[in-house]
Amino acid sequence: MKKLVILGAGYGGMRILQRLLPEGLPEDVEITLIDRLPYHCLKTEYYALAAGTAADHHLRVSFPEDARLKVKYGTITNVNLDGKLVELENGDYVPYDKLIIGLGCEDKYHNVPGAAEHTNSIQTMDKTRRTYETLNNVRPNGVVSIVGAGLSGVELASELRESRPDLTIKLFDRGEIILSMFPRKLSTYVQNWFIDHGVDVINKSNITKVEEGILYNHDEAIECDAIIWTAGVQPVEVVRNLDVEKDKQGRVVLTPQHFLPTDEDVFVVGDCASLPHAPSAQLAEGQAEQIVTILKKQWDGEALPDELPRIKLKGVLGSLGKKHGFGLMGERTLLGRVPRVLKSGVLWMYKYHSGS
Repeated sequence: MKKLVILGAGYGGMRILQRLLPEGLPEDVEITLIDRLPYHCLKTEYYALAAGTAADHHLRVSFPEDARLKVKYGTITNVNLDGKLVELENGDYVPYDKLIIGLGCEDKYHNVPGAAEHTNSIQTMDKTRRTYETLNNVRPNGVVSIVGAGLSGVELASELRESRPDLTIKLFDRGEIILSMFPRKLSTYVQNWFIDHGVDVINKSNITKVEEGILYNHDEAIECDAIIWTAGVQPVEVVRNLDVEKDKQGRVVLTPQHFLPTDEDVFVVGDCASLPHAPSAQLAEGQAEQIVTILKKQWDGEALPDELPRIKLKGVLGSLGKKHGFGLMGERTLLGRVPRVLKSGVLWMYKYHSGS
């Protein structure tokens, strides 16, 4: 039997499983999925778990059930490309014929002293659970600082405002206005929502150091009961350690067919892949669809296309608590209740009709 090994049950890995099982997998191929958890996690909703407005079990999606799918639980420590082996923390190793690396990303601290040691994270399920406990235990009228006002920081701050109205919430943003990469109309709406709801937005911030309970903005000390870091991501350490070509962000450079230029048996999907768009669940799923196409052609001995269609993204939807939101669909900016309802609908469809 040929062995297809998938590292990580993220959005890309799950979409590949959904497209290959039950009908798309050749009879002489078996799949091994390696992950630390026994379910797929809705990472785009970690902010709600951290804020206490979504239950842990609501963020889980079961793996497909199929006799040709083996699930191995463990922490991956190394990928031996020469030996075609995946090495695990417990000393086990898993051989592969085809490998798909979809291990996602982790926080990037930009060399800020103390940031890794003294801040909380929402990058993994385990870390998000600990962040929830930290936020849940903050004293009444305490101070919570969120570093980074991208999509994750914005959604966390707004959800926390509804969950804990007693808190002083400070949102630190390097730009002149929140979400500056989006149209000004959208950025202004979000910034004003925070002002209207009593969230302190600190624009043009520069976090220079973090100590236990103290955040330094432009070297000015700010005492905090909790500090959450949402100020950038990087590929996980296993991918950073791979001796392959990477871009300036440390993401793996791939051929148009999504495999390594030096190895057509190794694919990279999701946040670790160097692609012309910012990492997102949508992008990982679109890339996964194309990887499945390439895998089938390889297994059938067919010629591979020189180029693949551009991955089409439907847009961006973000929440501001449970009743308001924002979005960008093509050139159209959506503000208010409509994008929030749309986001809830998209999430429901993913959870209950994923892969269909």
